[in-house]
Amino acid sequence: MWLKQRGVSLLNSGVLHHIGLLATCAGGGSQAHIHPILNAAVAFASGRIVWVGEEKQIPSRYSNLERTSAGGRTVIPGLVDCHTHLAFGGWRADEFRMRIEGKGYLDIAAAGGGIRKTMRQTRMATEEALLEHCLGYAQKYLQLGVTAIECKTGYGLSLEEELKLLRVYRKLSHKVPLDVVSTLLAAHVVPPDDKCNRDCYIKMICEELIPRVAEEGLADFNDIFVEQGAYTAEEAEHILGVGLTFGLIPKLHVDQLSDGGGGELAARVGAVSADHLEYTSPEGIAAMAASGVTAVCLPFASLYLNQPPMQARAFLDAGVGVAVATDFNPGSAPSYDLPLAMMLACTMSRMTPAESLKGATLLAAKAIGKDHEYGSIEVGKRANFAELQVPDVDHWLYHFESNSCAKTWIDGVAVYQQN
Repeated sequence: MWLKQRGVSLLNSGVLHHIGLLATCAGGGSQAHIHPILNAAVAFASGRIVWVGEEKQIPSRYSNLERTSAGGRTVIPGLVDCHTHLAFGGWRADEFRMRIEGKGYLDIAAAGGGIRKTMRQTRMATEEALLEHCLGYAQKYLQLGVTAIECKTGYGLSLEEELKLLRVYRKLSHKVPLDVVSTLLAAHVVPPDDKCNRDCYIKMICEELIPRVAEEGLADFNDIFVEQGAYTAEEAEHILGVGLTFGLIPKLHVDQLSDGGGGELAARVGAVSADHLEYTSPEGIAAMAASGVTAVCLPFASLYLNQPPMQARAFLDAGVGVAVATDFNPGSAPSYDLPLAMMLACTMSRMTPAESLKGATLLAAKAIGKDHEYGSIEVGKRANFAELQVPDVDHWLYHFESNSCAKTWIDGVAVYQQN
Protein backbone atom coordinates (compact mmCIF):
# COMPACT_ATOMS: atom_id res chain seq x y z
CA MET A 1 0.00 0.00 0.00
CA TRP A 2 1.16 3.52 -0.70
CA LEU A 3 1.06 6.05 2.13
CA LYS A 4 1.69 9.81 2.04
CA GLN A 5 3.85 11.17 4.85
CA ARG A 6 4.53 14.90 4.64
CA GLY A 7 4.70 14.85 0.87
CA VAL A 8 6.83 11.69 0.64
CA SER A 9 5.46 8.52 -0.99
CA LEU A 10 6.06 5.48 1.21
CA LEU A 11 5.62 1.88 0.13
CA ASN A 12 5.38 -0.98 2.65
CA SER A 13 5.45 1.46 5.53
CA GLY A 14 4.40 1.24 9.15
CA VAL A 15 5.41 0.83 12.77
CA LEU A 16 5.72 -2.50 14.52
CA HIS A 17 5.18 -1.70 18.18
CA HIS A 18 4.37 -3.34 21.53
CA ILE A 19 7.51 -5.46 21.18
CA GLY A 20 8.40 -7.04 24.52
CA LEU A 21 12.01 -7.71 23.58
CA LEU A 22 13.69 -6.61 20.36
CA ALA A 23 16.94 -8.48 19.61
CA THR A 24 18.46 -6.15 17.03
CA CYS A 25 21.60 -8.31 16.46
CA ALA A 26 23.39 -5.15 15.39
CA GLY A 27 27.08 -5.16 14.61
CA GLY A 28 29.58 -4.23 17.28
CA GLY A 29 30.72 -6.09 20.34
CA SER A 30 31.21 -9.84 20.45
CA GLN A 31 28.92 -12.35 18.79
CA ALA A 32 27.14 -12.75 22.14
CA HIS A 33 26.00 -9.11 21.98
CA ILE A 34 22.55 -9.07 20.36
CA HIS A 35 21.89 -5.47 21.51
CA PRO A 36 18.38 -6.02 22.95
CA ILE A 37 15.82 -3.27 23.48
CA LEU A 38 12.89 -3.74 25.89
CA ASN A 39 9.42 -2.35 25.13
CA ALA A 40 10.55 -1.50 21.64
CA ALA A 41 9.22 -0.41 18.27
CA VAL A 42 10.51 -0.36 14.69
CA ALA A 43 9.44 2.09 11.98
CA PHE A 44 9.88 1.25 8.32
CA ALA A 45 9.22 2.96 5.02
CA SER A 46 9.51 1.64 1.47
CA GLY A 47 10.38 -1.73 2.99
CA ARG A 48 13.43 -0.28 4.82
CA ILE A 49 13.96 0.35 8.50
CA VAL A 50 13.97 4.08 9.31
CA TRP A 51 13.95 4.06 13.12
CA VAL A 52 14.57 1.59 15.98
CA GLY A 53 14.23 2.21 19.70
CA GLU A 54 12.03 2.23 22.79
CA GLU A 55 8.37 2.65 21.91
CA LYS A 56 7.98 5.69 24.14
CA GLN A 57 10.60 7.48 22.02
CA ILE A 58 8.99 7.04 18.57
CA PRO A 59 9.55 10.32 16.68
CA SER A 60 6.42 12.31 15.92
CA ARG A 61 7.18 12.23 12.17
CA TYR A 62 6.10 8.57 12.15
CA SER A 63 2.82 9.16 14.03
CA ASN A 64 0.68 8.90 10.87
CA LEU A 65 2.05 5.50 9.84
CA GLU A 66 -0.13 2.46 10.32
CA ARG A 67 0.74 0.65 13.55
CA THR A 68 0.82 -3.09 14.04
CA SER A 69 1.14 -4.61 17.49
CA ALA A 70 3.60 -7.43 18.14
CA GLY A 71 1.50 -8.37 21.15
CA GLY A 72 4.42 -8.18 23.55
CA ARG A 73 6.32 -10.87 21.66
CA THR A 74 10.05 -11.18 21.15
CA VAL A 75 11.11 -9.87 17.73
CA ILE A 76 14.32 -10.91 15.97
CA PRO A 77 15.78 -10.21 12.54
CA GLY A 78 14.48 -12.53 9.84
CA LEU A 79 16.50 -15.75 9.99
CA VAL A 80 18.98 -16.56 7.22
CA ASP A 81 19.82 -20.15 6.21
CA CYS A 82 23.21 -19.62 4.58
CA HIS A 83 23.89 -23.24 3.53
CA THR A 84 21.28 -25.42 1.83
CA HIS A 85 21.16 -27.87 -1.08
CA LEU A 86 17.51 -27.13 -1.68
CA ALA A 87 16.92 -28.58 -5.17
CA PHE A 88 17.27 -32.35 -5.20
CA GLY A 89 15.39 -35.42 -6.35
CA GLY A 90 14.58 -38.34 -4.06
CA TRP A 91 15.62 -39.19 -0.53
CA ARG A 92 18.16 -41.51 1.14
CA ALA A 93 16.39 -42.92 4.18
CA ASP A 94 18.12 -46.26 3.59
CA GLU A 95 21.46 -44.62 4.32
CA PHE A 96 20.13 -43.32 7.64
CA ARG A 97 19.55 -46.95 8.66
CA MET A 98 22.89 -48.08 7.19
CA ARG A 99 24.82 -45.54 9.25
CA ILE A 100 23.05 -46.71 12.41
CA GLU A 101 24.08 -50.23 11.49
CA GLY A 102 27.72 -49.13 11.38
CA LYS A 103 28.50 -48.16 7.79
CA GLY A 104 30.47 -44.94 7.34
CA TYR A 105 29.93 -41.98 5.02
CA LEU A 106 32.79 -42.97 2.70
CA ASP A 107 31.72 -46.66 2.72
CA ILE A 108 28.22 -45.74 1.58
CA ALA A 109 29.59 -43.42 -1.11
CA ALA A 110 31.97 -46.12 -2.39
CA ALA A 111 29.02 -48.51 -2.73
CA GLY A 112 27.15 -46.10 -5.04
CA GLY A 113 25.21 -44.21 -2.40
CA GLY A 114 25.69 -40.70 -1.08
CA ILE A 115 25.94 -37.69 -3.38
CA ARG A 116 26.11 -39.78 -6.55
CA LYS A 117 22.80 -41.48 -5.68
CA THR A 118 21.13 -38.10 -5.32
CA MET A 119 22.77 -37.07 -8.59
CA ARG A 120 21.00 -39.91 -10.37
CA GLN A 121 17.65 -39.07 -8.77
CA THR A 122 18.02 -35.35 -9.46
CA ARG A 123 18.89 -35.90 -13.11
CA MET A 124 15.66 -37.89 -13.47
CA ALA A 125 13.58 -35.02 -12.05
CA THR A 126 12.18 -32.40 -14.39
CA GLU A 127 12.83 -28.72 -13.89
CA GLU A 128 9.15 -28.29 -13.07
CA ALA A 129 9.21 -31.03 -10.42
CA LEU A 130 12.32 -29.56 -8.79
CA LEU A 131 10.72 -26.12 -8.72
CA GLU A 132 7.60 -27.51 -7.03
CA HIS A 133 9.83 -29.23 -4.47
CA CYS A 134 11.61 -25.93 -3.75
CA LEU A 135 8.37 -23.95 -3.55
CA GLY A 136 7.02 -26.33 -0.92
CA TYR A 137 10.05 -25.90 1.29
CA ALA A 138 10.14 -22.14 0.73
CA GLN A 139 6.71 -21.94 2.35
CA LYS A 140 7.91 -24.05 5.28
CA TYR A 141 10.91 -21.77 5.69
CA LEU A 142 8.63 -18.72 5.93
CA GLN A 143 6.67 -20.43 8.68
CA LEU A 144 9.87 -20.72 10.74
CA GLY A 145 10.75 -17.02 10.46
CA VAL A 146 13.36 -17.57 7.73
CA THR A 147 13.52 -14.69 5.25
CA ALA A 148 16.60 -15.59 3.14
CA ILE A 149 18.21 -18.83 1.97
CA GLU A 150 21.35 -19.77 0.09
CA CYS A 151 20.78 -22.57 -2.44
CA LYS A 152 23.60 -24.73 -3.82
CA THR A 153 23.76 -26.93 -6.87
CA GLY A 154 25.94 -30.06 -6.75
CA TYR A 155 23.45 -32.79 -7.59
CA GLY A 156 23.52 -32.29 -11.36
CA LEU A 157 27.25 -32.84 -11.88
CA SER A 158 27.17 -32.11 -15.61
CA LEU A 159 27.01 -28.95 -17.67
CA GLU A 160 23.31 -29.01 -18.46
CA GLU A 161 22.16 -30.50 -15.16
CA GLU A 162 24.01 -27.93 -13.07
CA LEU A 163 22.56 -25.16 -15.22
CA LYS A 164 19.13 -26.72 -14.74
CA LEU A 165 19.43 -26.42 -10.97
CA LEU A 166 20.55 -22.81 -11.15
CA ARG A 167 17.61 -21.99 -13.41
CA VAL A 168 15.29 -23.60 -10.88
CA TYR A 169 16.69 -21.27 -8.23
CA ARG A 170 16.23 -18.26 -10.48
CA LYS A 171 12.59 -19.17 -11.06
CA LEU A 172 12.15 -19.78 -7.33
CA SER A 173 13.48 -16.29 -6.55
CA HIS A 174 10.75 -14.80 -8.75
CA LYS A 175 7.95 -16.77 -7.09
CA VAL A 176 8.63 -16.38 -3.35
CA PRO A 177 9.23 -13.41 -1.04
CA LEU A 178 12.33 -15.12 0.36
CA ASP A 179 15.67 -13.75 -0.77
CA VAL A 180 17.23 -16.62 -2.74
CA VAL A 181 21.02 -16.58 -3.15
CA SER A 182 22.47 -19.13 -5.60
CA THR A 183 25.79 -20.95 -5.36
CA LEU A 184 27.49 -23.12 -7.97
CA LEU A 185 28.72 -26.36 -6.36
CA ALA A 186 29.60 -28.31 -9.49
CA ALA A 187 32.75 -29.50 -7.68
CA HIS A 188 30.75 -31.46 -5.11
CA VAL A 189 32.12 -34.86 -6.07
CA VAL A 190 33.50 -36.20 -9.33
CA PRO A 191 30.65 -37.82 -11.29
CA PRO A 192 30.93 -41.38 -12.61
CA ASP A 193 33.57 -41.41 -15.37
CA ASP A 194 31.55 -43.16 -18.04
CA LYS A 195 31.81 -40.13 -20.32
CA CYS A 196 34.38 -37.85 -18.71
CA ASN A 197 37.19 -38.57 -16.26
CA ARG A 198 38.28 -36.36 -13.35
CA ASP A 199 40.52 -34.05 -15.39
CA CYS A 200 37.91 -33.80 -18.12
CA TYR A 201 35.19 -32.86 -15.60
CA ILE A 202 37.31 -30.16 -13.94
CA LYS A 203 38.16 -28.76 -17.37
CA MET A 204 34.45 -28.64 -18.22
CA ILE A 205 33.70 -26.72 -15.00
CA CYS A 206 36.42 -24.18 -15.69
CA GLU A 207 36.10 -23.74 -19.44
CA GLU A 208 32.37 -24.22 -20.06
CA LEU A 209 30.21 -24.17 -16.95
CA ILE A 210 31.65 -21.22 -15.05
CA PRO A 211 31.59 -18.94 -18.14
CA ARG A 212 27.96 -19.94 -18.84
CA VAL A 213 26.92 -19.30 -15.24
CA ALA A 214 28.58 -15.89 -15.32
CA GLU A 215 27.11 -15.01 -18.72
CA GLU A 216 23.57 -15.81 -17.57
CA GLY A 217 24.09 -14.31 -14.09
CA LEU A 218 22.93 -17.53 -12.44
CA ALA A 219 25.09 -17.60 -9.29
CA ASP A 220 26.95 -15.34 -6.90
CA PHE A 221 29.29 -17.92 -5.37
CA ASN A 222 31.51 -20.84 -6.36
CA ASP A 223 31.76 -23.62 -3.77
CA ILE A 224 33.91 -26.77 -3.58
CA PHE A 225 33.91 -29.86 -1.35
CA VAL A 226 37.50 -30.55 -0.31
CA GLU A 227 37.72 -34.00 1.27
CA GLN A 228 38.81 -37.56 0.64
CA GLY A 229 36.56 -38.83 -2.15
CA ALA A 230 35.87 -35.30 -3.39
CA TYR A 231 38.46 -32.65 -4.40
CA THR A 232 41.98 -31.74 -3.35
CA ALA A 233 43.10 -28.34 -2.08
CA GLU A 234 45.10 -27.82 -5.27
CA GLU A 235 42.06 -28.54 -7.45
CA ALA A 236 39.99 -26.20 -5.30
CA GLU A 237 42.46 -23.33 -5.70
CA HIS A 238 42.42 -23.78 -9.47
CA ILE A 239 38.61 -23.96 -9.82
CA LEU A 240 38.00 -21.11 -7.38
CA GLY A 241 40.63 -19.00 -9.16
CA VAL A 242 38.85 -19.46 -12.48
CA GLY A 243 35.56 -18.59 -10.79
CA LEU A 244 37.03 -15.38 -9.43
CA THR A 245 37.97 -14.22 -12.91
CA PHE A 246 34.25 -14.50 -13.78
CA GLY A 247 33.08 -12.75 -10.61
CA LEU A 248 32.10 -15.83 -8.57
CA ILE A 249 33.07 -15.45 -4.91
CA PRO A 250 34.76 -18.48 -3.27
CA LYS A 251 33.05 -20.65 -0.65
CA LEU A 252 34.27 -23.97 0.76
CA HIS A 253 33.08 -27.25 2.28
CA VAL A 254 36.16 -28.24 4.31
CA ASP A 255 37.48 -30.28 7.25
CA GLN A 256 34.23 -32.22 7.59
CA LEU A 257 35.63 -35.75 7.92
CA SER A 258 39.31 -35.00 8.52
CA ASP A 259 41.71 -32.09 8.87
CA GLY A 260 42.57 -31.32 5.28
CA GLY A 261 43.98 -27.85 5.94
CA GLY A 262 40.62 -26.33 5.11
CA GLY A 263 40.94 -23.31 7.35
CA GLU A 264 44.25 -22.37 5.82
CA LEU A 265 42.87 -22.97 2.32
CA ALA A 266 39.89 -20.71 3.00
CA ALA A 267 42.25 -17.96 4.10
CA ARG A 268 44.49 -18.37 1.05
CA VAL A 269 41.67 -18.13 -1.49
CA GLY A 270 39.83 -15.32 0.30
CA ALA A 271 36.66 -17.36 0.82
CA VAL A 272 33.64 -15.51 2.17
CA SER A 273 32.87 -18.59 4.28
CA ALA A 274 34.22 -22.00 5.15
CA ASP A 275 31.59 -24.55 6.19
CA HIS A 276 31.56 -27.74 8.33
CA LEU A 277 35.00 -27.37 10.01
CA GLU A 278 34.58 -30.29 12.42
CA TYR A 279 38.30 -31.11 12.23
CA THR A 280 39.89 -27.70 11.61
CA SER A 281 43.27 -27.27 13.32
CA PRO A 282 44.22 -24.35 15.61
CA GLU A 283 46.42 -23.10 12.77
CA GLY A 284 43.46 -23.18 10.40
CA ILE A 285 41.30 -21.27 12.89
CA ALA A 286 44.01 -18.65 13.31
CA ALA A 287 44.32 -18.25 9.54
CA MET A 288 40.56 -17.75 9.20
CA ALA A 289 40.60 -15.16 11.97
CA ALA A 290 43.43 -13.25 10.29
CA SER A 291 41.68 -13.20 6.90
CA GLY A 292 38.12 -12.55 8.11
CA VAL A 293 36.57 -15.78 6.82
CA THR A 294 33.16 -16.55 8.35
CA ALA A 295 32.87 -20.06 9.78
CA VAL A 296 29.58 -21.90 9.24
CA CYS A 297 28.45 -24.43 11.83
CA LEU A 298 26.29 -27.25 10.41
CA PRO A 299 25.15 -29.33 13.40
CA PHE A 300 22.66 -31.49 11.49
CA ALA A 301 25.50 -32.99 9.44
CA SER A 302 27.49 -33.81 12.57
CA LEU A 303 24.40 -35.29 14.22
CA TYR A 304 23.29 -37.48 11.33
CA LEU A 305 26.80 -38.65 10.47
CA ASN A 306 27.66 -39.28 14.13
CA GLN A 307 30.73 -37.07 13.76
CA PRO A 308 32.33 -34.89 16.42
CA PRO A 309 30.61 -31.49 16.18
CA MET A 310 32.37 -28.32 15.15
CA GLN A 311 34.04 -26.74 18.18
CA ALA A 312 32.48 -23.32 17.78
CA ARG A 313 33.94 -22.06 21.06
CA ALA A 314 37.48 -22.33 19.66
CA PHE A 315 36.51 -20.24 16.63
CA LEU A 316 34.68 -17.62 18.66
CA ASP A 317 37.51 -17.30 21.17
CA ALA A 318 39.91 -16.75 18.25
CA GLY A 319 37.74 -13.95 16.88
CA VAL A 320 36.12 -15.86 14.02
CA GLY A 321 32.46 -15.11 13.41
CA VAL A 322 30.38 -18.31 13.41
CA ALA A 323 27.22 -18.58 11.32
CA VAL A 324 24.67 -21.36 11.85
CA ALA A 325 22.86 -23.13 9.00
CA THR A 326 21.00 -26.37 8.23
CA ASP A 327 22.96 -27.88 5.31
CA PHE A 328 19.51 -29.13 4.23
CA ASN A 329 20.05 -32.07 1.86
CA PRO A 330 18.62 -35.59 1.43
CA GLY A 331 21.62 -37.43 2.88
CA SER A 332 23.62 -35.99 5.73
CA ALA A 333 21.22 -33.25 6.88
CA PRO A 334 17.62 -34.02 5.89
CA SER A 335 16.02 -31.18 7.87
CA TYR A 336 15.22 -27.57 6.97
CA ASP A 337 14.43 -26.58 10.59
CA LEU A 338 16.86 -23.72 11.20
CA PRO A 339 15.73 -23.01 14.80
CA LEU A 340 16.39 -26.67 15.61
CA ALA A 341 19.87 -26.35 14.08
CA MET A 342 20.38 -23.28 16.27
CA MET A 343 19.48 -25.25 19.38
CA LEU A 344 21.90 -28.02 18.35
CA ALA A 345 24.61 -25.41 17.80
CA CYS A 346 24.11 -24.56 21.47
CA THR A 347 24.04 -28.10 22.83
CA MET A 348 26.60 -29.71 20.51
CA SER A 349 28.94 -26.86 19.55
CA ARG A 350 28.64 -24.90 22.79
CA MET A 351 27.37 -21.62 21.42
CA THR A 352 25.22 -19.53 23.72
CA PRO A 353 21.64 -18.85 22.55
CA ALA A 354 22.60 -15.25 21.76
CA GLU A 355 25.62 -16.38 19.74
CA SER A 356 23.47 -18.88 17.89
CA LEU A 357 20.86 -16.22 17.10
CA LYS A 358 23.44 -13.79 15.78
CA GLY A 359 24.95 -16.73 13.89
CA ALA A 360 21.64 -17.37 12.09
CA THR A 361 21.04 -13.69 11.34
CA LEU A 362 23.90 -11.19 10.97
CA LEU A 363 26.74 -13.74 10.59
CA ALA A 364 24.67 -15.90 8.22
CA ALA A 365 23.95 -12.82 6.11
CA LYS A 366 27.68 -12.05 6.11
CA ALA A 367 28.41 -15.60 4.89
CA ILE A 368 26.40 -14.84 1.74
CA GLY A 369 27.55 -11.26 1.32
CA LYS A 370 24.23 -9.74 2.36
CA ASP A 371 24.96 -8.30 5.81
CA HIS A 372 24.61 -4.79 4.35
CA GLU A 373 21.01 -5.66 3.39
CA TYR A 374 19.65 -7.73 6.27
CA GLY A 375 20.60 -9.89 9.24
CA SER A 376 20.06 -7.20 11.86
CA ILE A 377 17.39 -4.66 12.75
CA GLU A 378 19.20 -1.42 11.97
CA VAL A 379 18.32 1.76 10.13
CA GLY A 380 18.77 1.39 6.38
CA LYS A 381 18.36 -2.37 6.27
CA ARG A 382 15.40 -4.26 4.85
CA ALA A 383 12.43 -4.60 7.20
CA ASN A 384 12.76 -8.37 7.70
CA PHE A 385 11.60 -9.62 11.10
CA ALA A 386 10.22 -12.66 12.88
CA GLU A 387 7.83 -12.41 15.82
CA LEU A 388 8.38 -15.20 18.34
CA GLN A 389 6.01 -16.39 21.04
CA VAL A 390 8.79 -16.65 23.62
CA PRO A 391 9.84 -14.43 26.55
CA ASP A 392 13.48 -14.17 25.48
CA VAL A 393 16.17 -15.79 23.33
CA ASP A 394 17.56 -18.03 26.09
CA HIS A 395 14.12 -19.51 26.73
CA TRP A 396 13.45 -19.97 23.02
CA LEU A 397 16.41 -22.25 22.42
CA TYR A 398 16.30 -23.88 25.87
CA HIS A 399 12.62 -24.87 25.82
CA PHE A 400 12.58 -25.93 22.18
CA GLU A 401 9.16 -26.30 20.57
CA SER A 402 8.24 -27.28 17.04
CA ASN A 403 7.67 -23.67 15.94
CA SER A 404 7.55 -20.50 18.01
CA CYS A 405 7.20 -18.12 15.05
CA ALA A 406 3.92 -16.20 15.07
CA LYS A 407 4.58 -13.88 12.13
CA THR A 408 7.23 -13.35 9.47
CA TRP A 409 7.87 -9.98 7.79
CA ILE A 410 9.83 -9.35 4.59
CA ASP A 411 10.37 -5.82 3.27
CA GLY A 412 7.76 -4.48 5.67
CA VAL A 413 5.06 -6.96 4.61
CA ALA A 414 3.70 -9.74 6.78
CA VAL A 415 4.22 -12.78 4.53
CA TYR A 416 3.25 -15.42 7.10
CA GLN A 417 0.99 -15.39 10.17
CA GLN A 418 0.36 -18.37 12.39
CA ASN A 419 -3.31 -19.35 12.61
